[in-house]
Amino acid sequence: MAIPYHESQAELSAETKNVHRALSSLVEELEAVDWYNQRVAVTDDAELKAVLAHNRDEEMEHASMILEWLRRRVPTLDEHLRAYLFTTQPITQIEKAADAGGDNETKPEPKSQTSLGIGSLRKENQI
Repeated sequence: MAIPYHESQAELSAETKNVHRALSSLVEELEAVDWYNQRVAVTDDAELKAVLAHNRDEEMEHASMILEWLRRRVPTLDEHLRAYLFTTQPITQIEKAADAGGDNETKPEPKSQTSLGIGSLRKENQI
């Protein structure tokens, strides 16, 4: 089930509607991961378990793709994902360190620059 709109669709920008579509799709993909994961946990047929695990992992790929689309378009989400993902310090300590003005020392450095050098295509004041 898609996430319902809470404001008039007529008043929402195309970009806001696209972000809504992506968020709804992300919820659906994660829900499918959960469903497949539960089925994998309880089936006693090894072949079916393998098929269901494969399907679950495909849903994880889909969710990751949508999350990356969102990250590229929502600057605040990008900022938070960069702060929390792929770190080693306790998750709750990352925010405390940032609030104290510290850096997340365990955050890995990017391996390569992915910019095409065409400047930012992001719009300000998105969600």
